[in-house]
Amino acid sequence: MSVFSNTTPFIALSSVDLLHLFPALFGEVIVAPSVVRECREGGKILVPELENLSWVRVQAVHSELQLPALFELDRGERDTLLLAAHQANSLVVMDEKLGRNMAEYMGLRVTGTLGVLAKARDQGLIRSFIQAAMAMREQGIYFQPELVKKISLRLGELA
Repeated sequence: MSVFSNTTPFIALSSVDLLHLFPALFGEVIVAPSVVRECREGGKILVPELENLSWVRVQAVHSELQLPALFELDRGERDTLLLAAHQANSLVVMDEKLGRNMAEYMGLRVTGTLGVLAKARDQGLIRSFIQAAMAMREQGIYFQPELVKKISLRLGELA
């Protein structure tokens, strides 16, 4: 399985020092050059230089896929979906609703940062899904409270 990520999951996981979950869960993560640029531009949360991470593969986007709805997305989201569309059995890690909807429309499997945390919790890589999600919230990373609650219930962290 090839895993593709846009920018937001890198920012969210970096915000709470859990970026190591990506290689622990997926081995390699493929990103577009636009994702590298977006992470480099920075902001409140520092993301390591993606090109310096041994488990990140930067792949150029060469696609003639012309879906007008893709132009509603930001460059990183659009390029991530274009890369994943050309790879069988791919998984897209993306949090933005419009991008996730487009991924599903394109027939791609999609998860988000919360899905990464849930998988990490299932595999014993983190102690608490809800603690990680709340720590991200404290760093300014927002997720729908109902979604956090639903996943927490499924994981047995809430009664």
